[in-house]
Amino acid sequence: MQAAEMMDVCEQREVSSDSKIHVMNDDSEIISKLNYSIPPPPDHHHSNITGGGDDPPNEIYQPPDEWLPITQSRRGNSFTATFHLLSSGIGIQTLSLPLAFVYLGWFWGTICLSAAFLWQLYTIGLLVSLHESVPGTRFSRYVQLSVAAFGVKLGKVFAIFPVLYLSGGSCVMFIITGGGTMKLFYQLLCGDTCSNKHPLTTTEWFFVFVCIAILVSLFCPNLHSVALVSFLGAIMAVGYCTMLWVVFLAKGKADGVVYDPSETVESDSGRVRSIFTALGIIAVAFRGHNVVLEIQGTMPSTSNRASSKFMLKGVIASYLVIAMCFFPLSIVGYWAFGNKLPTNGGVLAAISTTLNYHTSKPVLGLIYMQIIISCVTAFQIYSMVVYDNLERAYVSKARRECPKLVRMGIRIFFGGLTFFISVVFPFLPSLALIIGGVSLHLTFGYPCLMWIAIKRPPMKSVMWWLNLGLGCLGTALSVLVVVGGVWNLVCRGLDANFFHPR
Repeated sequence: MQAAEMMDVCEQREVSSDSKIHVMNDDSEIISKLNYSIPPPPDHHHSNITGGGDDPPNEIYQPPDEWLPITQSRRGNSFTATFHLLSSGIGIQTLSLPLAFVYLGWFWGTICLSAAFLWQLYTIGLLVSLHESVPGTRFSRYVQLSVAAFGVKLGKVFAIFPVLYLSGGSCVMFIITGGGTMKLFYQLLCGDTCSNKHPLTTTEWFFVFVCIAILVSLFCPNLHSVALVSFLGAIMAVGYCTMLWVVFLAKGKADGVVYDPSETVESDSGRVRSIFTALGIIAVAFRGHNVVLEIQGTMPSTSNRASSKFMLKGVIASYLVIAMCFFPLSIVGYWAFGNKLPTNGGVLAAISTTLNYHTSKPVLGLIYMQIIISCVTAFQIYSMVVYDNLERAYVSKARRECPKLVRMGIRIFFGGLTFFISVVFPFLPSLALIIGGVSLHLTFGYPCLMWIAIKRPPMKSVMWWLNLGLGCLGTALSVLVVVGGVWNLVCRGLDANFFHPR
């Protein structure tokens, strides 16, 4: 026993004073006790880049940004952002804006268009500010920001389906619009001789458009590489919008033009339905919010110069141009046609019928060509979101960068899928309000709610009430537009020409 006690004394003497703590007992005497420390558990986490070893059971593998098409290159700048925003922000829905004035009239049409423009511009500003709201983290995808705001489960539920649905659905719309415009362009060139030359069917024109779009995508491995394509698309989109309102202004009013919204409907219920439709047309015309974070993800970011500075310059420049396209086209288009504007197709239907006999073929052909090129270029931006998700699934499974052959296969598969959907459902443009309304909260609602969840402003402060109100109002607007679309469908019916594009 004495030997054991002596060993304990020797061990205690060898213990460093840093390993002891001094406490006072009940008799006011200071005594020393050993401070035992528990060593940290071994780090079993291996590098995601090498993919070696087994990941912890509760950890989700996150592939490097350099392996995915959206963030593979971060060499963007304010100019490339401007091109991307213009190409993705101006679309075929813009040509229906004068129709909203038919239902609302001059005053309310201008008020609603201005309010929607400022509202969506504000939500874009929120998305840009939230891109690097967490120090050391960049939310380069809408889904990532949604997960950070609402949690993993709710974030994915709220964002994954609407984002992919909107991106894929937009590509289908580009095929239907671009392919149909190709057919109009061909008929314009060959005139009355088309019937003797066995022209391509609408389905075949869809296929031609898809082949061109996928061929372009094979040369654009990442979103930044689409910059030159977006530059061309921006010129085309601004070009056809400007040409249209200039042509309308030069040709003057159509005969017997009326500007009375009450003459477009015959009942009070029809009046309410037309207002819902007009609000939906205006809201759906503003698009591209689901790719804003992705576009900002192509830019470099340093401690001295955050990516938001580059992005804000691009947003300001692009939306000044968009405003100069939307407002003149809406106002001059309504001035030229009034209540005679076709309810199906809007301005595009008007130039394909009325103006075809009064405008030179070169001008009309140039407008058609610009619409086609704009659809091809916008297809590249929206499809990149789908490519990114499909490649992420492959990389997460294989733990290595996506090979070129697999990347090519993903693009061809997506092109075939969207072509199939466009042939099966060629009447989707007739459901534009329903389709667009389902994902409208991505533009007007979610950014405000995500800002509250991440920034956590003082409750009941001005910014808290503002964003909460706009977030709820955006969700309500989405429901309202869907209701209006379904109401129109019930009253007017649907020409469901499955597998028979016209």
